[in-house]
Amino acid sequence: MPEPLLEEVFKVSGIPTYTFVKPSEYTKLIVSLRTPGRGLVVEGPSGIGKTTSITKALDELNIAGDILKLSARKKEDRELIAAIPGMRDIGTVIIDDFHRLDENVKESIADYMKTLADEEDEKSKLVIVGINKVGDSLIKFASDLNNRIDTIRFEANPEEKVRELIEKGEAALNITFNTKEEIIAASQGSFHIAQMLCRETCIKTGITQRCKENTELTVSFEVIKEKVLEDLHRLFFAKARLFATGPKLRREGRAPYLHLLYWLADSNEWSLQIDQAMVKYPEHKSSVGQVVDKGFLENFLANNKELSDILHYDSNTRILSVEDPKFIYFIRNIIWNKFAEQVGYLTINFSSKYDFALSFAGADRALAEALFNYLSSHEISVFYDHNEQHRILAENVEDYLAPIYRSEAQFVIVLLGPEYPKRIWTKFESEQFKARFGENSVIPIWFKNCPPGLFDETIRYGGLEFDNTANFEAEVQRLGDILINKILEKRAESKVSQKES
Repeated sequence: MPEPLLEEVFKVSGIPTYTFVKPSEYTKLIVSLRTPGRGLVVEGPSGIGKTTSITKALDELNIAGDILKLSARKKEDRELIAAIPGMRDIGTVIIDDFHRLDENVKESIADYMKTLADEEDEKSKLVIVGINKVGDSLIKFASDLNNRIDTIRFEANPEEKVRELIEKGEAALNITFNTKEEIIAASQGSFHIAQMLCRETCIKTGITQRCKENTELTVSFEVIKEKVLEDLHRLFFAKARLFATGPKLRREGRAPYLHLLYWLADSNEWSLQIDQAMVKYPEHKSSVGQVVDKGFLENFLANNKELSDILHYDSNTRILSVEDPKFIYFIRNIIWNKFAEQVGYLTINFSSKYDFALSFAGADRALAEALFNYLSSHEISVFYDHNEQHRILAENVEDYLAPIYRSEAQFVIVLLGPEYPKRIWTKFESEQFKARFGENSVIPIWFKNCPPGLFDETIRYGGLEFDNTANFEAEVQRLGDILINKILEKRAESKVSQKES
């Protein structure tokens, strides 16, 4: 038997020959695969060993040759997958990358799996494979399917499993890693990352096949890490920058796409449930919520196919997932302040929850909403009551609003139309922010048909005039651009102060 080669031992693609490790869920997988009729969902992050484990389990059961494997990544397979619900006696069919299917096909498959389970069909079995929470999309279409299928979640592998993989490789190549513990920690439960780091360590130390005598590798893990990241930078930097900028770089904005990427990197998993993340990072709820709620994130990813091999977004579950485990390793090792600067943002550190809060009488809502939409389109965080209705529900409204106008917005924009002094709520709001005039944090906008009086305190401070006799859209753009420049100036000042400190 020929001596094992490095590329056969530490494999970065394909099924491991020498370093296969049974994950914790392997026994459950075996039992489920040999149970006729009952559907099976195998979900988890990429690089965790799902497909490898299924392949090995099928070999162990001696049924691998009778299996039809389809992938939602392939056009010809997608057509066959869509036709499956109309077939009978399909045998065992594995549908990989299920999350990439169209919603109508997912729904059809969900109904079919329910039928197979109810009929206890021994001649048909479906195995669904996908990223984290892929089972949730099935349950969404058929809530009663939950008790009719087995769902096996492949989580991050425990350290002892990663250690087992490395030690199998050491035995095959007759070597000993001096950086084993560092590799285990850096892998964060991913077999794929462990294979990649071990392979690079061997290459760095000149190991290309099994050694005749046991050889201890002496190399700095930092050197290996730097080399791996250098290679990954060439693969992923442009894609990471593309996602971080969103549809258009808004240097004055709050960088919502960059923050989504950062939250994904900071997550303990390979996926991000965006609603939960916004609770964790409330200061970015407004800006990130805008790009998610209005469908901008979904459209952006749909229109940028070069991102589809590394990221997937499910608009139903609002989960952003990593497709390529090497990409998660790359973004987890980014120096984020430097990356933000390379992308083009002035700063990613913000001292306030909102850039602007709008205060206005109901009669002037058209202007308020137009300003909100214009500023939001530039990824600027704006408090506007209609946009926050779902958050205000069941809250004490005064307790909810008071801190926003007192301190949570960097600037308060006051639309001083004819009705402003007459309304109860505008009186309440102005009571909260009136002390901020002295902090240069209030921007009055006077209406041309309602100029400030001689004794109006607001005339002591710089403000803007809204000409309600001019073209409305042009006036909104003019006012919006001035406000954007104000924020841009503040971002630049913040960047200087950060460097000085």
